[in-house]
Amino acid sequence: MIVEIGAFALVLSLVLSVLQTVASALARIRRAPVLAAVGEAAAISAFAALAVSFAALVYAFVVSDFSVANVTANSHSAKPMLYKVGGAWGSHEGSMLLWCLALTGFGALLAGYGRGLSAGLKSVAVANQGALGIAFLAYTVFASNPFWRLTDPPVEGRSLNPLLQDPALILHPPFLYVGYVGLSVVFSLAIAALVEGRADAAWARWVRPWTLAAWSALTIGITLGAFWAYYELGWGGWWFWDPVENASFMPWLIATALLHSAVVTERRGALPGWTIFLALGGFTFSMLGAFLVRSGVLTSVHAFAVDPTRGVLLLTILGVTAGLGFALFAWRAPAMARGGLFAPISRESALVLNNILLAAATATVLLGTLYPLIREAIAGEAISVGPPYFNLTFTPLMFILLLLLPAGPLLAWKRADAGAALQRLWVAALLAAVAAVATLALVEPRSLFGAAGLALGVWLIIGSLTEVAERIRLFRVPGAEALRRLGGLPRGAWGMTLAHAGLGVFVLGAVFETTWKAETAEVLALGQRLEVAGYVLVLEDVAPVQGPNYEAEQATLRALAPDGTLACMAQPERRQYSAGGQTTSEVAICTRGLSHLYVVLGERRQAADGGPVWLVTGYWNPWALLIFLGPGLMALGGAISLSDRRLRLVAGRRAAPVAPAPAAAPEPVGEQA
Repeated sequence: MIVEIGAFALVLSLVLSVLQTVASALARIRRAPVLAAVGEAAAISAFAALAVSFAALVYAFVVSDFSVANVTANSHSAKPMLYKVGGAWGSHEGSMLLWCLALTGFGALLAGYGRGLSAGLKSVAVANQGALGIAFLAYTVFASNPFWRLTDPPVEGRSLNPLLQDPALILHPPFLYVGYVGLSVVFSLAIAALVEGRADAAWARWVRPWTLAAWSALTIGITLGAFWAYYELGWGGWWFWDPVENASFMPWLIATALLHSAVVTERRGALPGWTIFLALGGFTFSMLGAFLVRSGVLTSVHAFAVDPTRGVLLLTILGVTAGLGFALFAWRAPAMARGGLFAPISRESALVLNNILLAAATATVLLGTLYPLIREAIAGEAISVGPPYFNLTFTPLMFILLLLLPAGPLLAWKRADAGAALQRLWVAALLAAVAAVATLALVEPRSLFGAAGLALGVWLIIGSLTEVAERIRLFRVPGAEALRRLGGLPRGAWGMTLAHAGLGVFVLGAVFETTWKAETAEVLALGQRLEVAGYVLVLEDVAPVQGPNYEAEQATLRALAPDGTLACMAQPERRQYSAGGQTTSEVAICTRGLSHLYVVLGERRQAADGGPVWLVTGYWNPWALLIFLGPGLMALGGAISLSDRRLRLVAGRRAAPVAPAPAAAPEPVGEQA
């Protein structure tokens, strides 16, 4: 009965989304507040109905209702409860329901907290959000329904892919979808701006918090995915430019550019067209990610589906939605006001350059992701594009961007003195040079790339702190006055500093781990050892272990530090899941300061004398902890900025409503203080 309630609530949410779209569109056409209220109530109700539907699906997984096809395909009665719950969104059907839950949830937030928007802008945005809901809900109801029943249900299910039975992978999709779908609100606001012929400072003030929330969630989601790949897949790495990884990375890059562009539009009234273009592009890349992961065009542990029919439907949604959005942009954008002027050397120019580099970087990732698919579709030839391509194209663009980043916040608006800004960064430049020289002198083997990368990380961190020092006039006013200024800094400033510094922390970890990583693999019998980066791993025992839904061989290795002291006792496992017959490796990670000693147990073999031996691989990943700490600081910076009263969504209620301009005669955008 509960499953039927969930199925009914899913269809009801679709009907309510239709009502939301029609009522809100008519409210804009007729300027009718009553119809606008109906559309907003429908948006909130659609989310409530979908929440009931999603709760019903979770219930079906929790009680192991194998009469539901989705539960049979992705669950098992012996699976731990955490992974039963996570299985609700661990499949194609469940992931689409989660996508729709996030989509209607953001629509409800827009309807409930958009009272600071002008009536026309809000009605168009709510209508567009409803239209997006119709597209994805109709797809879920008719092509990917998670509540389809089986006429002859089995006694037991086939279980979830063991690689996905992991806490990080339980949290990864919800954060990722909040980021993906959060950009749908920005997309809807961009459509509203084009329809209304207005993209002014008040509009940009609404774009920023939605973008910031989506960007922060995407940062967390991508980091959780990278961390899962790092310790679950057993290959010792954290990023491989997998197409599914790229599918989430491209919206993040566009959202980063949009954040900076919206600042220019809000503060100076400039770049309104470019900000709208990025707002459209952000959700377009999110939909592209949905297509790549759920269409079957990719073969990956991350991918959900192998059904080409559903892939065509998703591609149709992507083509129609993005096509209509960019067609409207091509029609309406040329008639919109250009915004304020600025000199070639100014903060606006720095942010424009930031956007150009981020857009170019996104284009290189897009090309590297889609080219193999296009080549295979046209020529039938399977090729792969791996790290060498991205190292040659993406890395130089990002190096230039990061090199210029600390100077941007030190430049004045409209017209600035580049020399004065660079002069303020002399401490950051000195410390970066010292870091490079020290790295070349002390770290073996010597690497110019590694030294330059470490210098860049230090440059970013100290450069970010320099901006704070300038704000409080450190060493130029009495200490008490500097502390008073420090306490009075807005949260948005702290968030920006933390995000930029977190990027520097990530660069330090990524460069150090990539440059000085060490790997050793040996076939060991009990009592034998292998060495990796001065550490000695001694295989002391391999014993069977019984898990809740698996059997495993667990090795015990004594890890000795270079000075001969005990570093840790590593216990990697090789697990066999009876449901599905899959085998996975559970790595052991010994944390040594900021670094990781990473141990993987391979398959059992037979030695020449007939005794058992095991393939053991050891990795030394120096400063690997910073790779995940840096993005965590960036997401924290985003959350702190979002808490700034100037960026809270409810702050818009205090703003004076702006009368919408007629669609045929858009008003010029004026600079607002």
